[in-house]
Amino acid sequence: MIVKRKAKSSFGTDPYKRDINHLLEFGIINLDKPSGPTSHQCTYYVKKILNARKAGHSGTLDPKVTGVLPVALNSATKVLSALLVAPKEYIVEMKLHSDVDNVKKELELFSDTVISQVPPIKSAVKRRMRQRRIYELEVIEVDGRNVLFRIRTEAGFYVRKFCHDFGVRLGVGAHMASLRRIRAGPFDETTLVNFYDLIDAWYMFEKGEEKYLRKMLLPVEYAVKHLRKVYVLDSAVHPLCSGAQLATGGVAMLDEDIHKGDMVAVMTLKKELVLIGEATMSSEEIASKKGLCVKTKRVIMPKTWYPKL
Repeated sequence: MIVKRKAKSSFGTDPYKRDINHLLEFGIINLDKPSGPTSHQCTYYVKKILNARKAGHSGTLDPKVTGVLPVALNSATKVLSALLVAPKEYIVEMKLHSDVDNVKKELELFSDTVISQVPPIKSAVKRRMRQRRIYELEVIEVDGRNVLFRIRTEAGFYVRKFCHDFGVRLGVGAHMASLRRIRAGPFDETTLVNFYDLIDAWYMFEKGEEKYLRKMLLPVEYAVKHLRKVYVLDSAVHPLCSGAQLATGGVAMLDEDIHKGDMVAVMTLKKELVLIGEATMSSEEIASKKGLCVKTKRVIMPKTWYPKL
């Protein structure tokens, strides 16, 4: 952490100490998506259960795919863009169409590599060749033609297409038999919530007991845990929420290893999320130079939360 100016905050609230109604407005449910419904249907179900005005999800999963599906509620939907670029992690069951020797060795060659992929025909993006990184690939078990492995990838990676292309590479054919997402950015299986528990928690909340629902609601700040942070003075918060761009004079401290062009989270000294932006300077430049240092992409915090100083 680089400290540019020592300061204390006189305003704001610790995100994890907000009241339940605030969390319902600026909260996220890390849903354990079941097999069957689409991601959009699951998001709609969460919206109806919690009586929300709106809800949105990040990282669409196919109907048969299970696992981590972050669903943002009401005003928290503005943060979803931060998750689109976040790495994803999966447990994959792949079925080979013929027997293959040394499949574990062949598969783990892809760990920490960049591969070329053409999105499948049924995809929401243009079908053109693109590069995607595999950060890590670990084979868990090989049982005849059935292969179970864990893979951590760059956003926009198609696991089903990878299984097909791997079968072509081996000359035997292969397909993805099942898929479970175990991580999307900062969201993993430790905070998962299923529909049954969510319905029960809402029932208890309506009866006056909020502790069960509170445990399930993650503050909007949770969604930017994977981003580098820039912390600003209290006096900079209201102008930023009103549309001003961040200059280095408003910065109190910041993470190291920020590079020009990085997506960053601008935070208050109480660790509340103000906005998501693009760094226009490196960490070293922000600490030593004058000028605009973060270009605002999406303001998250309402301007009424901090006074004009």
